Amino acid sequence: MSVVPNPVRLLILGIGLALSRVGLLDRERAVRTTELAWPRIVTGIARMSKNAVDVAMVGVASGTVAITGVGFAGPFWGLAFALGGGIAGGTIALVSQRYGADAMHELGLAVRSSAFLTVVATIPVTAVFWVFPTELLSLLSSQPEAIRLGAEYLKIVGLGVPFAGLNLIGSRVLVGSDDAYTAMVLRASGAVINIALNAALIFGLGMGVVGAALGTVLSNVVVTSAFAIGLSRGSLPGVGRFPVTIDPFGQFVDPATLRDLVDIGLPVMGRGLVWTVAEFPMLAILDGFGQEVVAAFVIARRIWGLMNTPGWGFGLAASSLVGQALGQDDEQTAEVYGHEVIRFAVATYLVSAVIVVVFARPIVLGFVGDATKPAFPIAVNLVYVACVAVILQGVSGGSAGPLDASGDTRWTFGSQFVGMFMGSIPLAYIGSVTSLGLIGLYLAFLAETTIPAALNYYRFQTGTWKAVSRGYRPETPVDD
Repeated sequence: MSVVPNPVRLLILGIGLALSRVGLLDRERAVRTTELAWPRIVTGIARMSKNAVDVAMVGVASGTVAITGVGFAGPFWGLAFALGGGIAGGTIALVSQRYGADAMHELGLAVRSSAFLTVVATIPVTAVFWVFPTELLSLLSSQPEAIRLGAEYLKIVGLGVPFAGLNLIGSRVLVGSDDAYTAMVLRASGAVINIALNAALIFGLGMGVVGAALGTVLSNVVVTSAFAIGLSRGSLPGVGRFPVTIDPFGQFVDPATLRDLVDIGLPVMGRGLVWTVAEFPMLAILDGFGQEVVAAFVIARRIWGLMNTPGWGFGLAASSLVGQALGQDDEQTAEVYGHEVIRFAVATYLVSAVIVVVFARPIVLGFVGDATKPAFPIAVNLVYVACVAVILQGVSGGSAGPLDASGDTRWTFGSQFVGMFMGSIPLAYIGSVTSLGLIGLYLAFLAETTIPAALNYYRFQTGTWKAVSRGYRPETPVDD
């Protein structure tokens, strides 16, 4: 395990050890959960920073219309990215269970099948983005220059979709095999490479949005190559040993494994799509509130995204640790891990929320630049609501981890769908057309996490997920 003195690691470990002192966590499990969670959190911070820098570079080089064009292309990239994320959800469930059972032959088959399915699923998306970028952008905007620049970006960045999907597969293989640190090193390094490439292409060669797209593609190719070499050799120069070695020339197409990946991955994919698809009606509804409310909402969502990064780590940690226990047919330990990760996640989110509540006004001021602007008080209030909502996200995400690990992913997809399309969006709409006003928007923010939290925790408490997992466990018995 890594002993890197990273401040994120130290903070998460400190929270875990504090919980262990009051009997809410086992000390050893707190340490193990921390070692799997913190690298993913750092990866998330790196990715979010990369996205912010990309937009800033494009804006400086080509103006706000270029930012608008790239922004319109964003949801399409998100739709494509959900494909890789869905398959990766199936990957970590199968890999963690096989790693826990020491069933290395089946583990390798799961990895190769995941890679094959990712390529097959993403190449058509790349083709559509290459052939119809202008038509796709025209669905969202009537601004000719924004459409032109967005189409240029989407056409090129679409080439990176298969590589982005394969990166997710490689990352989940390592996390499912108890090594989140190496996955962090590779993916965070990719974010740094992306920034450097973009700087050279956008400013050095004057390529504008095309340079930003090409930088994203090339950085994803580099990271994919690193995962492929490391997993096939069992190590990577400059990085070290990998926890597993995958034969790159073994069987790629196994109908049973592919069925399991699709069965588990489709609901995960759908859950990811819920967030992306929901952007379209939500933005349309917010437009009815006025420009200042839209700006305030965007600011609050960015701050929410920063607060939500712990969930990325705890979700994957739960999926890995619970999956490994299930692979060993140790359902009792799997359940204990599930309960403890939920407590750990909620406590971490609580700390994050308290910090943001205290500094909400100066944080929002950093976005608007002037406290007299109408968007400022609205954004501050939305941030306060987000701080409550994010604690409930700890329950939702923490409960989803064990369900994902077991293969019970239909439930987590359904809970997110209900929360967004039967809770959050209707409440926002009611606020926009009645005297409820902004209160409807505040309630929408809360519904987005409250409903999934209640549904996911209920499902976890029933224990049904343990029975579901028996249909996905490896056939190879654990050696005595």
